[in-house]
Amino acid sequence: MAAQRPVSLVEPLGGVLVDRTDATRDGSMAHRSRLAIELSRFTLADFRLIANGAYSPLAGFMTRSDYQSVVDRAALCSGVPWTLPIVLPVPSEIARTLSDGAVVLLTFSGDVVGTLTVTDVFERDVEREASEVYRTRDADHPGVRSLREQNRWAVGGDITALPSKADALTKDPAQTRSAFVERGWKTVVAFQTRNPIHRAHEYLTKVALEQVDGLLIHPLSGVTKDDDVPFGVRMRCYQALVEGYYPSDRVVLTPWPAAMRYAGPREAIFHGIVRRNYGCTHFIIGRDAAGVGSYYGPYDAQKLYDELGGADRLGFTAVKFEHAFWCRRCEGMASTRTCPHDSESRVVLSGTKVREMLTRGETIPEEFTRPEVAAILRDAYGVSTAAVS
Repeated sequence: MAAQRPVSLVEPLGGVLVDRTDATRDGSMAHRSRLAIELSRFTLADFRLIANGAYSPLAGFMTRSDYQSVVDRAALCSGVPWTLPIVLPVPSEIARTLSDGAVVLLTFSGDVVGTLTVTDVFERDVEREASEVYRTRDADHPGVRSLREQNRWAVGGDITALPSKADALTKDPAQTRSAFVERGWKTVVAFQTRNPIHRAHEYLTKVALEQVDGLLIHPLSGVTKDDDVPFGVRMRCYQALVEGYYPSDRVVLTPWPAAMRYAGPREAIFHGIVRRNYGCTHFIIGRDAAGVGSYYGPYDAQKLYDELGGADRLGFTAVKFEHAFWCRRCEGMASTRTCPHDSESRVVLSGTKVREMLTRGETIPEEFTRPEVAAILRDAYGVSTAAVS
């Protein structure tokens, strides 16, 4: 019998999976520098994702040249496609003390998490960044509002991370790649979400799963808007759904510890690029991907994917979907491409509408979400079973 050929996964962006964690170091590095920068939850997330290779080929926070190239051209100076700036904002008084080659401690809640070797200190053009990356300067946009609240000065340079506490649920890119190889998967589709998975999402993922070997359900677990469903609640929903309605040997569920930027098309492409580093060949881009409010057209992310060169340049295949919903007349899930019926026949609810229904004690229709998911949401929002029966 001929030996089986080893499974070959898609290359990480740039060809090599970056690893900036130094297990030989410990907290003693705190005595090696008097310079320190305190990370926010937002920048800590980026720091961890640089360190574990999720942001390959980045080995640190961006310098001015890469920052400007990403804002203007959606690519690093090397030409590697990249759509979001990954920068470390610092107060101007700290920026003035930093010099090329200086080693700076990075801390979170006062604890040392790693170091950065300074390569560049520069002032960001926040308004241009808003226009190009977020496509708006509207102060009501949550991403633009967050951007303007940040310090305008940034420090760029390679990082080194201390090992962080192991999280049993969260897999880094090397671990997801290993899991895919163990399962014999060559083609893997990733699904990004910051909301509970309702029937429309389930429909998208299962249609996509018909085309590939495996599915990575990769919900964002980092910083989101205050009115988004808390991650712990969402994770219980994901677990219930995977256990009850997906084939266990064809799905990997693990959180993605990134912060949400709500940058619409640019962020949706970024989500796909990063999932390539996790070993995924395909990425689901649905309606209003990574968007918020009405700032973006429903399929702008799909259009940007094509404009940036599609699979040939970005290295992942977009699985594109139009709006999915339950149609009472079709008696099942459908989309605008397959359903001929009017809007009155379709069960369509926004995340905001669902939260309003929960707080009022109203029943979430089974056509919109599985009963197990509805029960978890009811409990989380303090709605009794009697109130919704």
